[in-house]
Amino acid sequence: MPKTISDLIIEYFKMHPKQDIKHGPVVDWVTEQWLKNHEKPPRDPWRAVRKLHQDGKLIKVKKGVYRYDPDYVKEVDNWNFSTKDIKAILKRDEYRCVVCGRGKKDGVELVVDHIKPKDKGGTNDIENGQTLCMEHNLIKKNYSQTEAGKRYFIKMYEKAVSNNDKKMIQFCKSIFDVYNNFNINGHIKRPNGK
Repeated sequence: MPKTISDLIIEYFKMHPKQDIKHGPVVDWVTEQWLKNHEKPPRDPWRAVRKLHQDGKLIKVKKGVYRYDPDYVKEVDNWNFSTKDIKAILKRDEYRCVVCGRGKKDGVELVVDHIKPKDKGGTNDIENGQTLCMEHNLIKKNYSQTEAGKRYFIKMYEKAVSNNDKKMIQFCKSIFDVYNNFNINGHIKRPNGK
């Protein structure tokens, strides 16, 4: 039976115990091993590394760097809400997505989501739960990409200001306006504080 992506990742870390390892060598090795039994490269092996950390099997040293320590034992809290709490959150939210208001009677699948993700310090308390349709759950997962994009445009804007590049300044301001108009990533303030 072929090994899973997670199996290969753990195998690599076990070959390099107690070493701080960046994602590049892990992904390269896992991809090489994966292609021995598959036609296409593995999907998102780095996401599997994060999941192994969340499951308590790897130690996160810093962003993008993990370590396997055979002496490290971590009891990991259940990363999901209990069945009882899921029912309570769904009932509280009236079995509808808190974003769009649609529910099962509208033909959409609902999920109970952590408002603040567990890997960013969120808890399994009911107050940290919300009901989302699959569409808005996916949009939320993609917000990390929009956050990275906004931070990139802030840097680009600051460089344009320092170079007095009026065209690029206007371009970046237009992008910031789009973020504001759609109320996306408002917690990241652009240089003028908006």
